Formats: sequence, C-alpha cells, structure tokens
Amino acid sequence: MVDRYVSGRVDRISPEAPVPVVHVEEESAALGGAGNVAANVAALGAACSVVGVAGADESGRRLREELERVGVRTQGMVEASDRPTTVKTRVLARRQQVVRFDHESEADLPDDVAREVAGAVGALAADCDVLILEDYNKGVLVPTVIRAAVEGAEASGIPTVVDPKRRNFFAYGGATVFKPNAKELADALGEFIHPDDPEWMERARRRLECAHLLLTLGERGMALQTGDGSFVRVPTVAQAVYDVSGAGDTVSAVVAVALAAGATAGEAAILANHGAAVGVTKVGVATVHPQEILGHVEQRPEVVAPGHPGPSPAG
Repeated sequence: MVDRYVSGRVDRISPEAPVPVVHVEEESAALGGAGNVAANVAALGAACSVVGVAGADESGRRLREELERVGVRTQGMVEASDRPTTVKTRVLARRQQVVRFDHESEADLPDDVAREVAGAVGALAADCDVLILEDYNKGVLVPTVIRAAVEGAEASGIPTVVDPKRRNFFAYGGATVFKPNAKELADALGEFIHPDDPEWMERARRRLECAHLLLTLGERGMALQTGDGSFVRVPTVAQAVYDVSGAGDTVSAVVAVALAAGATAGEAAILANHGAAVGVTKVGVATVHPQEILGHVEQRPEVVAPGHPGPSPAG
C-alpha cells in the first residue's frame, strides 16, 4: 500500500457543511501495509524480498521505487492491470487525523493471479530465513496463496509469522507465530478473550493450530502462549504515544527478524514490544532501527507479569 499524508492547519468551519477547512501546508507519501513491514525489516538490518500485488498505475510504480530505495527487493511483485494500487490518504490537522480516503479493491485475486503470487512465494522461500504473511483483507492472501506460503516455509524449514485478518483467519494452520490483536481474536472466536488466563490462551492456540499465539493488546502489552505450554505476559513499555499507525507492522517485523536471528518466541515478543514502544512515538507509519530498540531496552528493562516467569530481554 501507499500511505499518503495531507497536512495543514484548521482555522474555521466550512460554510458549506459542518466540517473543518484544512489549509494544506504539506503533502507526503510513505510505504504502507506490507510495504511498511518490509521497510522495517530492512531498517533492522535484514535483507528482505516482498511478494504482493500492485496496480499498473503511477502509484504502483512509485511503490516499487520506494521499496527499492529502502533496500527491499521487488522481484516478487505482481502487476494486476484490473485493480488499483491501494492508496490510503490521511488528512491531518495539528497532527490529528481529520479524515481518510481509501482507493483500493478488496476483491479476491482471480485464480491466475493467485497462482502467480503463490509461485513467487515458492520461488523465494527457499532462500529465506523467515516468512511474514501480512493480511489486510485486500484479497491477496487467498487460500491458494496462504497454503503455498505456509507449505513453502515448512518445506524450507523456516518459521512463519502471521498477522491475520478476519476473512481467512482460520486458514493459517501450521504457522509458527500467529499474531492477532484483541478485537480480531474475539471476533474470530465469537467469544470474550482472556489474555491473562494461560489455560484459555492454550485452548485458543490449539484451535488456531499455530506453534505460538502472540496476542497484542494495545496499551496493555502482549500475551504469548507457546507450543511447549509456557505463558508469558509482556506488559507495555510505551511511555509516550503520538500515533499507533503501523505499530502492528513494527511488531511483525521485529518478531520475524528476531526469530530469523535465533531468538526464542519469548525473546522475540519482548524485543517487538520495545520496538512498538519506539514506533508509537513517531507520527505516521515509520521504521524502527536496532539502536532505538536497544536504547529503549536500556531505559526500560522488561518486567514480566508476576506469577508468569518469562525470558530475560535480549540485547
């Protein structure tokens, strides 16, 4: 996706309708969606290739150029002439979002394009150390692509990190780390969630058929249920929050890079928690760098919830 920002000041209400008039002072664009995850992976010092779909339009061209500019390989990108590149335009006044416009198609990929995307995943997985699946309900991660990704990772012996959405929530069986947020998990299961109950978390993990369930809880931190029965409650360490845009993307990137580097699921979650705490201090979707995460760890050494011992923070 492309995230566009239109920023300005508001001095009055429109005489045409009860809406603010924004005097535009600045316009900018940044990588969004899975592109932001890829940019964060690159910012963490890892090599990264993307697989995805963009339109045959100017936004798609700029998307590829920006990915390549930040060091992300784009040979897995598939061009679809019948759908636009997803562009989200946010109008900001005094750093507050006034409205957002989305240009996109949410229809599932046609079978021939889905097969092309699945083939790109298979071709790249063999040379990777971890595979991230970022679902935004835009019709790209259809069952054909999901199975090709999970099975390709299994065949290559590499972990998978999944950030799901509702449409295909239960299609990721076999994932290494399954990372929904509280609302997504509650909606999918059709019940209240109990992130502080290890037995409930274990039942949820088994139902989702993943090795590790990492539940993100916003200002409450995270809860991790591992395949060996361990439960780790990771409290939030954020001190100042300016913008939560892209915080989930940062978590996905840090967890994946940490796993690729040999971290345990618990260590990866703790590092990702610090990464998200850094990310929310920045306006808009933004990348987080290793030295920022290390600095935050040194400022706020992790404290695992009483009664639920967890790993020491990774350096």
